Amino acid sequence: MERKKTIRHFRDLEGYQRSFALAVEIFQISKKFPSEERYSLTDQIRRSSRSVCSNLAEAWRKRRYVAVFKNKLTDVMQEASETQSWLEFCLACSYIDEEQFKKLDNEYEEIISMLNSMERNAGKFCY
Repeated sequence: MERKKTIRHFRDLEGYQRSFALAVEIFQISKKFPSEERYSLTDQIRRSSRSVCSNLAEAWRKRRYVAVFKNKLTDVMQEASETQSWLEFCLACSYIDEEQFKKLDNEYEEIISMLNSMERNAGKFCY
């Protein structure tokens, strides 16, 4: 029987690890966006993708109160959804192809699912 890994730090959370990796990937992809997008789409998608992992780190530190933790997880899910919206713009403007879009969008769907599970089971994470 496999033992569950103890989560001692926000960096131990799979959702954090995956969202951090996605933010780095989006940063690399966005380097190729046209310069006229620098202060709009490029900045927005970088900001929202980075906010997923950074807000999850904040949520982890707010585990003292279940309601506050759950509220912060909602913020994390909102940032993930915002990033999905920006990815749609990237696809529509042909800055990414359908395959890239599906891969990134599916990753965010999985992260949102993890976050929903954390929210439903907030008592297991809080103290």
